[in-house]
Amino acid sequence: MPHVKQLPTVKRVYLIGIGGTAMASLAGMLQERGYEVAGSDEHVYPPMSTYLDRLGIPVLEGYTNDHLLKLHPELVVIGNVASSTNVEAAGTLELDLPYTSMPEAIYELFIKGKHSIVVTGTHGKTTTTSLMAWLLESAGRDPSMVVGGIPLNFNHNFKLGDGREFVIEGDEYNTSFFDKGPKFLHYGANTLLVNNIEFDHADIYANLDAIIDAFRKGVQQVAPDGMIVANGDDANVRSLQADARARWFTFGTSRGCDIFATDPEYTPAGSAFTAWWEGREWARFRTTMSGAHNVVNALADIAIARYRGLSAEEIQRGLETFEGIKRRMEVRGVERGVTVIDDFAHHPTAIDTTLAGARRRFPGQRIWALFEPRSISSSRKEFETGYIEAFHQADRVIIGAVFHKGRYETRYGLDKMMSVSNIVERLNADGIRSEQIDDTDAIAGVVARDAQPDDVILVMSSGSFDGVHEKILERLRQ
Repeated sequence: MPHVKQLPTVKRVYLIGIGGTAMASLAGMLQERGYEVAGSDEHVYPPMSTYLDRLGIPVLEGYTNDHLLKLHPELVVIGNVASSTNVEAAGTLELDLPYTSMPEAIYELFIKGKHSIVVTGTHGKTTTTSLMAWLLESAGRDPSMVVGGIPLNFNHNFKLGDGREFVIEGDEYNTSFFDKGPKFLHYGANTLLVNNIEFDHADIYANLDAIIDAFRKGVQQVAPDGMIVANGDDANVRSLQADARARWFTFGTSRGCDIFATDPEYTPAGSAFTAWWEGREWARFRTTMSGAHNVVNALADIAIARYRGLSAEEIQRGLETFEGIKRRMEVRGVERGVTVIDDFAHHPTAIDTTLAGARRRFPGQRIWALFEPRSISSSRKEFETGYIEAFHQADRVIIGAVFHKGRYETRYGLDKMMSVSNIVERLNADGIRSEQIDDTDAIAGVVARDAQPDDVILVMSSGSFDGVHEKILERLRQ
């Protein structure tokens, strides 16, 4: 059976690549709706491994046709981690099983018929999506939600509510091997939030123009009766206004934006700012989130919330009770006065803003930056300068192994991979003690030996970094 867009009535659903954050969300939603769910993956790590285990959803290790033959799924959802040569993806075609992509399944089975709020942008999607859902939830709107992380207010990365709104993180990464377009094109946005656009995902986008074109398609899709909430401070986002058919509403720190912030205050407990609406001072807001970038993220959500009918008082209640997201400046433990923090940052801009936020949150304290170049894109040569600039905000830097070095050697070419030694050399020359250590046990040993009380160990990776957070805490306990 070919790729299906109108999904058949089924009971047993199988997910190839179930350990991805969005795929795990889909698995949970399917289970909640009464489907029999199972899936396969390789190297599933927390928080998704513990999350799926808590839900009781079977995760089969590795990819083999035996899984398909044993479970006889009536629908297969093929995640974008699976190429056309993936054993189970190829087996799905050979066995003539109905199959679809993750975004199409989410739209057809859960979003269709609701007001779709799609949050896009190179940075800040998870935080902004989570906060948007919480603003609606705390106001009693009972929204549905899918987010690429685990918001602490919900302790789930999805929610199926009875309210009108469905809030979803709109990833610009490709949909599947049979659909190379970005995921966010499938979510039927009634309200589209475009937070920022920067070069990323170098493994699938040739250059910045290619990414801008992907967002252009998303903007063009929104119907005239919809709304596009766009970052007015971002030139790449502003360049898409001429492509919009829907209302174009801007947010940012520039006074020319439809909603803008003034008089920001930053403290270890969060941020405060005054919001102006269409040229008039409107309200003073306080949020638990730290940093200038999170003021901008909050403004975007405030704009959407007001258009969805929330009052300033309801919005404020949501802002001040928002608890954040796992792996976004998440304190994993404190031992011997040393604070170990986990963060998902893996792009130079994200690392820069994360370190800036840490500086505000821990003023006067020594900050270590531990970074794993985990993804293909994060280890690209063109990001070297960006990393060097970002790490200047740290007091000490340790860079782990380039996770996909083997793929650069066999597929992309080592000339396309960043040189960690160059980054380390430049930082040391500028007086920032830096080193590359491939082994995470050795990293933990160095931190435990040299860290002092009040030091902050900021661990940044888009993956597990081989559990270096717990290794550090264990060494410190010893």
